[in-house]
Amino acid sequence: MTDTFALDARLTADTLPVGDLPLCRVLLMRDRRYAWLVLVPRRDGLVEVADLPDEDRAALWREVDTAAAALRAVAPCDKLNLGALGNIVRQLHVHVVARVEGDAAWPGPVWGHGVAEPYAEGEAERRVAALQAALGVRP
Repeated sequence: MTDTFALDARLTADTLPVGDLPLCRVLLMRDRRYAWLVLVPRRDGLVEVADLPDEDRAALWREVDTAAAALRAVAPCDKLNLGALGNIVRQLHVHVVARVEGDAAWPGPVWGHGVAEPYAEGEAERRVAALQAALGVRP
């Protein structure tokens, strides 16, 4: 990984760190309405998934699978939504969102739906700890 990796300021503001997988930094969105992870490859200057070399692209999708399994273990859901939009934050990142029928945005997308709700005292820390255990990572 590069020593110069920097996380986009908006991702830093909107998420909590969970830990690092071999390629990606794993983050938890600061929105208690959804169990929502963001994976950011620790490579500078990437915008699109296609910008990754083949080996890293394959690693990204393996890590998305790993994160999805961990998220489902921690927050059982009816559907997983995956997305690499990048319309606002250009830095390559992949969303992994556990959806439950009847959640705040169901059945539409979570992006841009309503206002994020903060976690209650200690709730985010418990979720991060559970995700770390499920992923086998440390902050």
